[in-house]
Amino acid sequence: MATKSLAPINSMVPGQNLDAYIQSCSAISILTADQERELADRLYYEEDVEAARQLVMSHLRFVIHIARSYSGYGLPQADLIQEGNVGLMKAVRRFNPEMGVRLVSFAVHWIKAEMHEYILRNWRIVKVATTKSQRKMFFNLRGQKKKLAWFTAAEVNSVAEDLGVTPEVVRQMEGRLTSIDMSFDGYDDDDDGPALAPAQYLEDKMSDPAGLVMSADRALDSREKLHGALRALDDRSQDIITQRWLLDQKSTLHELAETYGVSAERIRQLEKNAMKKIRDAMGEDFLAA
Repeated sequence: MATKSLAPINSMVPGQNLDAYIQSCSAISILTADQERELADRLYYEEDVEAARQLVMSHLRFVIHIARSYSGYGLPQADLIQEGNVGLMKAVRRFNPEMGVRLVSFAVHWIKAEMHEYILRNWRIVKVATTKSQRKMFFNLRGQKKKLAWFTAAEVNSVAEDLGVTPEVVRQMEGRLTSIDMSFDGYDDDDDGPALAPAQYLEDKMSDPAGLVMSADRALDSREKLHGALRALDDRSQDIITQRWLLDQKSTLHELAETYGVSAERIRQLEKNAMKKIRDAMGEDFLAA
């Protein structure tokens, strides 16, 4: 096979010197249809790793070409290329030479898919597209925006019709695309001062982690003391306190008097004595409650 000597894939990873990487990839010969078929057969039927390497190396220039079409997202070109290379290697691994198409046609989907995932992960801190339909809208609308700039109502309707969605969906995604990210802590050169930073106005001044833990501990301790004080009462006193204080539908003194066959005054005295015992058992916790 008349192909130029190929460098190891690891040495062809785009790094700080992107221009040198691009030149190296451009120096690799493009495979003819027969050469590609021979390598694809070796990989598919014999699992020849060297054939896979040559297929990948000879198509690196196509990844660079695709990556350039996504330069408007403000992301490092080298990172886009690297993600595209991952997609290329996935495509090579899955390529069936019996399909009757060239590898580059098959690999475009895999290369773009990896780049899309990278863009969506990194283009904004707050994600603009979280579902499959939103991702499709994101990339289609970015392409339309390059042509139309600001959308009029007629253009929104036209884009919605072209993409098969409602005008409201187009407006929603356009708003996400044109929104500006805000630093959580603000910027040092912010003329408006740090008061507009989310770190300032989203802070809960009433929230003190140490205080919350102490309050939770006190509440737990109070409940345990209350339960212990109730268990120390006799059954009738427990029932009276429960019926009078701990139920949503509280019983009256007369209802309890009828239940126990005593006077309402007697129930009041039993309740008073039980509350005193609980107060003594809980101490300061009772007053705090």
